[in-house]
Amino acid sequence: MEPQLLHTVTGQVATVVIRHPAKRNAMTAAMWGSLPPLLETLAADPGVRVLVLTGEGGTFCAGADISTLRGSPLEAQRLAVAAEEALAAFPGPTLAAVRGHCVGGGAQLAAACDLRFAEEGARFGVTPAKLGIVYPSSATRRLVSLVGPATAKYLLFSGELIGTERALRTGLVDEVLPAGELNGRVAEFTGILASRSSLTQAAAKEFANGRTDRDAHWEERARESGDTSEGVAAFLERRTPRFS
Repeated sequence: MEPQLLHTVTGQVATVVIRHPAKRNAMTAAMWGSLPPLLETLAADPGVRVLVLTGEGGTFCAGADISTLRGSPLEAQRLAVAAEEALAAFPGPTLAAVRGHCVGGGAQLAAACDLRFAEEGARFGVTPAKLGIVYPSSATRRLVSLVGPATAKYLLFSGELIGTERALRTGLVDEVLPAGELNGRVAEFTGILASRSSLTQAAAKEFANGRTDRDAHWEERARESGDTSEGVAAFLERRTPRFS
């Protein structure tokens, strides 16, 4: 099968699937390069509220396809960083649904998502020290913001893999599901996300990512949208809100 990124849109949820079964869904240069324009297309779709990133079969992503690093490792890293930043900048909530190995570039992509749900038995690792690669500063800062400096150093210095128990304890993942229950929980939770105020989510995502100078902008957006009035009215009337 040709290594590629697949995507579907069901209701208000877009799902991007990493497919490279011959190499445990490792990302080729072409796959890294195709992610930003795909995300741009999905972000422009007004019907898409939530994005799920996952891997085909029993593996999320085993990292970068090492064979693509032999020729121009710096170019491969540039493509990976561009893909990571495009994923982090997606306007709606993003969720990585992880099975099996989530290693190297796979962990880089998962960390760029807003949330990470994993199936029991998944394994996580940040492995540039095994290849003599300098991990990008953007990815390092993002990892530190998730797990703290001590765990980030453990992962980066050693390249060792950790299981779901430690990943959950350190904040690398948000929920761990028993085998067979990941898809159902992801469907349930993305439905919850799609039902909430996109205004609240967009502002919270911007603030959480470090932008702190746009309170006035979001206050104006809130007044224009009417979401606050609708949310309060729906609560008092005991009905589901119809956010704009």
